[in-house]
Amino acid sequence: MRYEFAVIGAGVAGIFAAREWAERGYKVLMIDKGKKLDERSCPLDRGESCDCDACDKYVGFGGLGLSEGKYNYTNDFGGDLERKVGYGRALELMDEVDAVLCEHGGGRVQLYDTRDPEMAERAEKAGFGVLTTRTRHLGSELSRSVLHKMYEEMESRIDWRFRSEVREMRRLASGGFELTLADGETVQAGTVVIATGRSGSEWLTRQCRVLGIDRGEARVDLGLRIEMRGDQLRSILGRSFETKLRFAGNGYSATTYCMNPSGRVILKHQEGLAMPDGQNYREREEGGSPNLNFTLFVPSYFRSPEEADRYLRDVVGGVNRGRARIAAQRLGELRRRRSSSRTASVSALRAVVPTLDAELADLRLEVPETYIRATLEFLDALEKLLGEPIDEDTILYAIDGKLYSPGIETDGRFETRIPRLFVIGDCSGTTHSLSQAAASGLYVGRELAAE
Repeated sequence: MRYEFAVIGAGVAGIFAAREWAERGYKVLMIDKGKKLDERSCPLDRGESCDCDACDKYVGFGGLGLSEGKYNYTNDFGGDLERKVGYGRALELMDEVDAVLCEHGGGRVQLYDTRDPEMAERAEKAGFGVLTTRTRHLGSELSRSVLHKMYEEMESRIDWRFRSEVREMRRLASGGFELTLADGETVQAGTVVIATGRSGSEWLTRQCRVLGIDRGEARVDLGLRIEMRGDQLRSILGRSFETKLRFAGNGYSATTYCMNPSGRVILKHQEGLAMPDGQNYREREEGGSPNLNFTLFVPSYFRSPEEADRYLRDVVGGVNRGRARIAAQRLGELRRRRSSSRTASVSALRAVVPTLDAELADLRLEVPETYIRATLEFLDALEKLLGEPIDEDTILYAIDGKLYSPGIETDGRFETRIPRLFVIGDCSGTTHSLSQAAASGLYVGRELAAE
């Protein structure tokens, strides 16, 4: 069978592109190695063991959008979409993404803005840069509902191949491509759009090698997740729900990520590794905690995705020690270079009670020195900004990670050097967020539909 468009990857980038073509009556095929939305359910969340070929938390309809559903509408961070489409057009596209989400129920949560000029001026004097955004944070349950409504809208207009994978992609002399799927099915498409996200990095690397497409440097962000008293940042969060700070030290830059006032630290499983993650307070029936948490990420760059993956597994895997182990230490003890033999479960008398069970350890023995130095220097500068010391009971968890796909050379329409082969979303290396990934799909969908 021949399709006008074949989309490989049903994450938000692929969804927003395919939606444009489906609405205009084009013949579209969507291929994803994961499951339908209503079948995605991670056994690890139920306390069971996992031997899934494709992780339900990150793969399948909706992709990573099913996790916390946090859409940051900004050019300050989350990718370089503006380089492709222009600064103003990138913001317009993200506004249109938000309108689609609201059309499907996303408007149940409020859009908030983190801009605060007065605080930004104070932060600059303390050595910080302040990154701003408008954010709609759906949370996992509302995100599932929004994606479910989008799937229902598209279901009968598109041909779907879930739990499938493209084994071979061959260019046709007559134009277009022939795709051979895992079960042996062969289909043809005039245009192929790859939107596999970070989870499809190995597959995309193989395809690029076969097709002769070069990939750029790879990036990995690692850092400690910090859990502090909920009132510690009150003076800088007075007029916004959260803030994003960037701090430059000697030989590194560090940026706060995923700030959760009244939230909890939870365990996440990704790439076969265990890491501390943040959960918004709205995600739990019993409401919020008295704490605030965020990760301080430090980026590292590598010549190939294989080198980046090895580094990730060496650092995070070293902390895990072959199990879902998270190491933690109190800030005061880290500063005094003293470890504690107490466990996190008997810390009820402390000013900060941990929300994640972790193994207390000397973090200087657990992670590379850069992440320790970056955290301590960042917190020293934060004390200057706040005008008060950070509570020594603050908990530092090792180690959170954020992975990126290496860049692929594409033109202003996300087309590769191979005609009619496009790469969009996070696997392109251009976008690093749900909002920009979705916007890239919307942009390419409209550009190609207009042809």
